Amino acid sequence: MELRGKTALVTGAGSGIGKAAATRLAAEGARVAVLSRTAEEIEKTCAEIRSAGGEAIALTADTSDEAVMRNAVSELVGRFGGIDIVVANAGINGVWAPIDDLKPQEWDKTIAINLRGTYLTLHLTVPHLKAAGGGSIIVVSSINGTRTFTTPGATAYSATKAAQVAMVQQLALELGKHRIRVNAVCPGAIDTSISDNTASRNKQETEVPVIWPEGEIPVTGGKAGKAADVAETIAFLASDRSRHITGTPIWIDGGQSLLR
Repeated sequence: MELRGKTALVTGAGSGIGKAAATRLAAEGARVAVLSRTAEEIEKTCAEIRSAGGEAIALTADTSDEAVMRNAVSELVGRFGGIDIVVANAGINGVWAPIDDLKPQEWDKTIAINLRGTYLTLHLTVPHLKAAGGGSIIVVSSINGTRTFTTPGATAYSATKAAQVAMVQQLALELGKHRIRVNAVCPGAIDTSISDNTASRNKQETEVPVIWPEGEIPVTGGKAGKAADVAETIAFLASDRSRHITGTPIWIDGGQSLLR
């Protein structure tokens, strides 16, 4: 229960990595604000946390909407009194297509949710971390755009993930004097439902066909990781055990990005 007395905000917490992170932080004693655009999903996440003896509130918000996010953060602070841990996880794969096929509105949507959403999450919560005398920010990036560039048509997605790591390293220096640590986790293939919401067009135009007979994830023989694998690292970065770590991306991919 090393996070007892701490308050955490987890965005995109209705499913997948966000849900796993929220439940893991709650298991360590943190009060958790579970935020997502989908009310039904976050209510289920909150119910699971409460049934396990934890404390959680549900916040319905689109992270790219300033007014809605401002209200959500205000509700969180009003309920729990402050913020100590921020997990900026909300994001989409968006549309994967050749650059001359990718529509401007498709590009804009990915940038809005993945990058503007991360910016607004940090913009609105950092004042509360400063007021608390420090804290930990964990941004969920990806191996795409940071170590690998082989996903066909994922230009917009990869650009946002690279930018998130740049933000983490920039802010680690800016916020260090406030005792705020900023780190990134960069998952590879994880067994979540995010791929169900990915639109892909004309994949054959951009992909370079490669076959890994023994699988592309060395540690697991090709099997995807679990959301819990990422959540464990997030819990570590949220805790005092990582007190001397900041500005650091951690790749959680079983060696996938080294092979790809």
